[in-house]
Amino acid sequence: MPIHKFFAAGTAGNLEGIALLPDETPRAIAVIAHPLPTMGGTMDNKVVTTLAKTFVELGCVALRFNFRGVGASGGEFDSGNGEMEDVLAIVRHAQQEYGGLPLILSGFSFGAYVQARAAQQLHPHPHRLVLIAPAVGRFTMPAVRHDTLVVHGELDDVVPLADVLQWARPQHLPVIVVTGAGHFFHGKLTQLKQIVLQHFSGTAK
Repeated sequence: MPIHKFFAAGTAGNLEGIALLPDETPRAIAVIAHPLPTMGGTMDNKVVTTLAKTFVELGCVALRFNFRGVGASGGEFDSGNGEMEDVLAIVRHAQQEYGGLPLILSGFSFGAYVQARAAQQLHPHPHRLVLIAPAVGRFTMPAVRHDTLVVHGELDDVVPLADVLQWARPQHLPVIVVTGAGHFFHGKLTQLKQIVLQHFSGTAK
């Protein structure tokens, strides 16, 4: 798969990113956000890179990037507010580069919180939203659309499953629970990939 390193103009400076391209004509754009920068989260996180490769397998252009203040991205941590602007900047860059394809926003942990917020700011709204171990309880997660894919580890010791279920319950939002998985899905990344593939293609590959 072709790999393009890029910088996109953000409100706090340039944002560093990597775009993975499918071999065929892309069917969608997937933007993937990483976990909490203050806890070492970067675009090279294994859940993030797994998601990027999965979306490419589904025929998408997959863009992962470093939030402000991470790696070579300008600016500094902004507790989710500036990071939401970072997502919007990456989306603009992707649409300029690859056209008006359907948009998928995906995020892991803090990145899922940021993507849920960014989805509310985009018009038209993203085609799909994929939230992996969303940081419910640590941040104020907004409500999301009913077809959002939410995946959480049964044994998550960073964001308890009970907190996610409490957030999802009043929204009548399904949550896929990966048994035996912790927050970072160690040993469960292949299973996570299969869940995302099945969600988008109807059949696991």
